[in-house]
Amino acid sequence: MWKEEDNKLKRSFTFKDFKGAFAFMTEVAETVDQMDHHPFWTNSYNKVSIELNTHDAGDKVTEKDRKLAAAIDVIFEQSK
Repeated sequence: MWKEEDNKLKRSFTFKDFKGAFAFMTEVAETVDQMDHHPFWTNSYNKVSIELNTHDAGDKVTEKDRKLAAAIDVIFEQSK
């Protein structure tokens, strides 16, 4: 589940291995480019951590972030 803290939506995703994590990131990259809303994210082996906020809105969580989070959730569910 996404957690809102420090003016960010945050969530971590765990996969079977690095290839699964990387495939997920590749799918998410397509979506973020289409939405023109790019996250801060990190990857360590099978774990991807994502933070969302809107810089143009003063680094706060906006509806744009919530829409992207929902789209990322769909990608994650499809990757299982």
